[in-house]
Amino acid sequence: MPACCARQSGSRLPAIKVKYLFLAWLGIFVGSWAIYMHYSSYSELCRGHVCQMIICDHYRRGIISGSSCQDLCEEGTLMLQHCLSSSPTHQVYSGVWKGKEVIIKCRIEEALRGDGGPDSAPRRQLALFDKPSRGTSMDEFREMLLSFLRSCLGEQPSLGSLVARIIALADVNQDGKVSLAEAKSVWALLQVNEFLLLVSLHEKEHTAKLLGFCGDLYVTERVSHGSLYRLELPGYLRPLVPSAVHAQLNQWLAPAWPRRARITIGLLEFVEEIFHGSYGSFFLCDSSPRHIGYNGKYDCKMADLESVATEMAVRGYLKGRRCEHNSDCTYGRDCTATCDKLVKQCNGDVVQPNLAK
Repeated sequence: MPACCARQSGSRLPAIKVKYLFLAWLGIFVGSWAIYMHYSSYSELCRGHVCQMIICDHYRRGIISGSSCQDLCEEGTLMLQHCLSSSPTHQVYSGVWKGKEVIIKCRIEEALRGDGGPDSAPRRQLALFDKPSRGTSMDEFREMLLSFLRSCLGEQPSLGSLVARIIALADVNQDGKVSLAEAKSVWALLQVNEFLLLVSLHEKEHTAKLLGFCGDLYVTERVSHGSLYRLELPGYLRPLVPSAVHAQLNQWLAPAWPRRARITIGLLEFVEEIFHGSYGSFFLCDSSPRHIGYNGKYDCKMADLESVATEMAVRGYLKGRRCEHNSDCTYGRDCTATCDKLVKQCNGDVVQPNLAK
């Protein structure tokens, strides 16, 4: 080999080594960052152990009751497994209850996020389990429930039957009476929007079935596919993956077109059913794929009812709200009203969804 070629080859080798060393370092750095972000976000989002500790503490002290309490706190046949939470205050876990796959949901107050020790439990008790008070009669409790449902669902002729269903649900030991712990538990649960909707829409085939509860923790059936698309990137990875690549991957992973059509028809049936519900009208205010699931037969199943809102809630939020444009009059992601630009206030009538009554 000529001397000039040998010199050129020798000069390229160090450059190539530096290039590969840099790429290796960059890969290690990005990988370490992703692992760090995963575990830091996991510890922030996933606090199911705090939920279980507080719930079981209240159960052992006789403050709350529920059909799932004994299995969760004593027998260990209701177990939290994989964290699915998207918010630190709204804990969602897949789990197993007596060998059956379920979804377990629980709320954590903002004040408890930084400190999950036993000293936090009394604060949560005061906030959630203070009603009804000791000495409340059954008639007074029924009136409490009826008044609450009127405020949430409006004046509906069928509310009496819904009250009866809630009382039957609260009567865990089926002795025909509702204890104070049972009443406190079901009252706390009704403050959770999704639980209220699960009870109100229990006859709908497109909603997950309520299986049990303990305090304000509740258990539903697990939907086989909890999201319309299978690929759900963690928040910290989304900036690194181009949206076109993400969309293309989901196109490949999504069900075949005939099956997508079946899911879509089921979703339309669900929207129509809830708009003319037995206990008032409901709106689907966030139709993003993460809320829409399906079972093994490709029947639409709503994995998360947090996207559904009562007509009363939507109207109450929008009416009189200050606005400059129609886009300012939005509840959730998809429920919108018009903006009266003369008085700069939102109208209460929803224009989207625009199903005819």
